[in-house]
Amino acid sequence: MTMAGWWSGEKTTQDTTVSADFHHALMQEVMATELLRIKVLIGIALAFSALTSVIYFTAPDALVRVWHGNFKPSYLYSVITPFILFELWVHGAISWYRRQGRDLPIIRRYVGALIETSMPTVALALHIDSMGPVAALGWVAPMVYFIFIIASTLRLDFWLSTFTGFVAASELFWMAMYYRPEGTLDPEPDFFYHCARSAVVLIAGVLAGTVGLQMRRQFAASIAAATARDRITNLFGQHVSPQVVERLMTEGASTASDIRRVAVMFVDFRSFTAGARSRSPQEVVDRLDGAFAVLVEILDRHGGIVNKFLGDGFLALFGAPFETGDAAHQAVAAAREMLAANERTNAGSSWPLRIGIGIHIGEVVAGNIGSPRRKDYTVIGDTVNFAARLEALNKELGSQFLISSAVREALGDECRDAVSRGEIPVRGYEHPVPVWQLG
Repeated sequence: MTMAGWWSGEKTTQDTTVSADFHHALMQEVMATELLRIKVLIGIALAFSALTSVIYFTAPDALVRVWHGNFKPSYLYSVITPFILFELWVHGAISWYRRQGRDLPIIRRYVGALIETSMPTVALALHIDSMGPVAALGWVAPMVYFIFIIASTLRLDFWLSTFTGFVAASELFWMAMYYRPEGTLDPEPDFFYHCARSAVVLIAGVLAGTVGLQMRRQFAASIAAATARDRITNLFGQHVSPQVVERLMTEGASTASDIRRVAVMFVDFRSFTAGARSRSPQEVVDRLDGAFAVLVEILDRHGGIVNKFLGDGFLALFGAPFETGDAAHQAVAAAREMLAANERTNAGSSWPLRIGIGIHIGEVVAGNIGSPRRKDYTVIGDTVNFAARLEALNKELGSQFLISSAVREALGDECRDAVSRGEIPVRGYEHPVPVWQLG
């Protein structure tokens, strides 16, 4: 973690499961702003060189009067050229590290800041040699430090900007003291004058660092939100509504593996494959997309999520990843509305579809399951298997909506319209199980 990260109270990359992606994205953004800072400084240096050269060739006498001596372009280029070459080298190094997905070592940042901020000191020394210390220290060269301090905000690092201000203030004060005119009777006023001016430069560095820190925090907040959203999308696929994503981000619902009581719903379109044989692929996709859009919208409103699309059906969950006390009620209410909505859709369609729904409630293992490279949020357990078997029984019983005894008991008096289909043998179960029909 950089020193700016410590100052701003940012978490280490091990604090959360999204921190690795967050740290990498933030690092890339910081390095991008560093590259921008270098381009700005190179642009300023080139513009200053061009302007000075134009003045030298068009009005040399004016430049000589300002310079207080015989100005030569070699003075300018002896500072500007090494500076631009150094910045180009730094630009190349940062670009290489960025392509490798690695951060620039912190020591290199500080060494670079030291060398870079010392360039105005070299220019100031040339000015003093030509103009004398009093004129040079009161002219433009000391103001150049502020360009580097302001540009340091693009480092997005409080301590680097403060270090830049410290280097500038220290070197400016040292130059003023070293080149102090000889024979000064009372050096104290001169000392405090240069102390005060250097203090202003240092304060400018601290303020630049504060601005950079605030920019870094805004970058971090934006990246954290985007990383969390991407993580949720990766875990749940694209099967959750924007409202569910926002709730997951706001409430921080746990996706760690645990045991939950969940209402599991399986939905399947009966004989869809047979109907698809006589239609074009685009017709099949359009019909399925339209049907899913209606059903998933209902699911969203009743607090469920689609955990997986299974060809011409899907697995939906109530009670995971969000805790809820009425998962069975929500699931049954959603199923009833889905059946009614499908009937309305069939009335205006040339390809009517028949739905099969099975709902069971019980404990499942819910969490992130998969390989280290790819994990999905899913549920496993007997509850899931039995819900799938219930849905498959619709074809055998000629029904559309079947529930288990556990769901009927959870609904209580609200399930008085449930019709018992008796105890039915179910594949994978040793004894027949009671099944109830709704809808």
